[in-house]
Amino acid sequence: MAVEVRRRAPATRPAEGRARVQAGDALPLPIRHTNLIFSALFAASLAYLMRRWREKIRSSTPLHVVGLTEIFAICGLVASLIYLLSFFGIAFVQSVVSSSDDEDEDFLIAPAQPPKPAPAQCALLQSAGPAPERMPEEDEEIVAEVVAGKIPSYVLETRLGDCRRAAGIRREALRRITGREINGLPLDGFDYASILGQCCEMPVGYVQLPVGVVGPLLLDGRRIYVPMATTEGCLVASTNRGCKAIAESGGASSVVFRDGMSRAPVARFPSASRAAELMEFLENPANFDTLSVVFSRSTRFGRLQGVKCALAGRNLYMRFTCSTGDAMGMNMISKGVQHVLDYLEEDFPDMDVVSISGNFCSDKKSAAVNWIEGRGKSVVCEAVIREEVVQKVLKTNVQSLVELNVIKNLAGSAVAGALGGFNAHASNIVTAIFIATGQDPAQNVESSQCITMLEAVNGGRDLHISVTMPSIEVGTVGGGTQLASQSACLDLLGVKGANRESPGSNARLLATVVAGAVLAGELSLISAQAAGHLVQSHMKYNRSRKDMSNAAAC
Repeated sequence: MAVEVRRRAPATRPAEGRARVQAGDALPLPIRHTNLIFSALFAASLAYLMRRWREKIRSSTPLHVVGLTEIFAICGLVASLIYLLSFFGIAFVQSVVSSSDDEDEDFLIAPAQPPKPAPAQCALLQSAGPAPERMPEEDEEIVAEVVAGKIPSYVLETRLGDCRRAAGIRREALRRITGREINGLPLDGFDYASILGQCCEMPVGYVQLPVGVVGPLLLDGRRIYVPMATTEGCLVASTNRGCKAIAESGGASSVVFRDGMSRAPVARFPSASRAAELMEFLENPANFDTLSVVFSRSTRFGRLQGVKCALAGRNLYMRFTCSTGDAMGMNMISKGVQHVLDYLEEDFPDMDVVSISGNFCSDKKSAAVNWIEGRGKSVVCEAVIREEVVQKVLKTNVQSLVELNVIKNLAGSAVAGALGGFNAHASNIVTAIFIATGQDPAQNVESSQCITMLEAVNGGRDLHISVTMPSIEVGTVGGGTQLASQSACLDLLGVKGANRESPGSNARLLATVVAGAVLAGELSLISAQAAGHLVQSHMKYNRSRKDMSNAAAC
């Protein structure tokens, strides 16, 4: 490979003006020789200087008194260090050795192979960069008809038979209607067919979220690495610190003490007494087997667990609870409940079903019924953190943690009138894992209900911490879990898809992972607040100092 001298363009960054060593790429022979020479120079210079300095220390000679050979050795050490660091892409060193002057010249290594062609861009609208001069004539006509209202946007996938093309046309029509470019919203690189009819309608792009990983979370004897999708600085780092404290104390344990999804239709009757008759029928244990058989006609995995009713005048709210296997189960239980309602209408023809959901379920809303009765998976996770770990890793002490938890999480939440919010920030961890693994983010509302308990044990030396979460609503099949990125995160946890040997065990394991990660997050945040480190950490990690004016060059 030839080494050529090029004049650097004014806006060229070190990452663009210098060949990078990519994983698996073979270096050309001259570069390998150059690297070996500078590596040998670095090692020889360092060895010589260390030997000379040791001799000076033994003979009480001042270290700053140097001879000609030592000067040459120091120069060789500095030169080889700058070359090696600069070659392997250390930004700080590159910024030192690279001048911003337009007239400077630099040695640039010509690429070993011709650069790979850029991936083909969208024919309709690129995610970034200049738009194509002209769209295909056929697409132009469709865009014009969408803008004019002659073709509904929602029929494009069906009409075109191409989900990617439909998204591009819809996006271009949106651009023309609103006058907004939305260039920062990516369009290419997503499988739009995978969401058709089940995840998102009328797509025009997708939102990118960074995914961090914490761990290992030592939970029930397993070493688990937990993916978290978030844009909040400190969250992943803090949860990871909690995982470290748990692991160094022997790990955490969990138990799923209840597992059942709920759906509560509401029916209106001519009178309250008539509504009470159906309530008595539904809650009579003698009728449960019949109701269970009717419910199971629509599902292989759903099994009715019980029915509890509530009256409000002549309106009857019927809360059905059932197991749902590895699915979160809302669709499954809704179908089963509809079968039961159809059956009940034979004996109660005056029943007027107002809605399949009467909010007594209660889905995606903060409700005492979920806090008391549970919904989805009810989990307790606990650990004993040793005193030395509290001091070394968490930088505080047991007594301070116990006192803060009582005053903040218990008394403070009671003063606020909290409902299921007796914790520091359970919702942070729940939402991050939900987004990463394809759960319904809106169910964070009830899934984040949590009470955090801290006690001094073993003579007051160690800390017992637990989180009790009565309504974690998760699944490993269906919905967003089947998308590529979310499926990969589930696979990382070892809970991807349905467990055919033990239906429901994957979803239960995911629920325990959520609770275990919440335990780690609670432990770390409470410790940071007890030690007074919260503000400092957020100022360090959650306040960007980047100059976004040159973000396009990054």
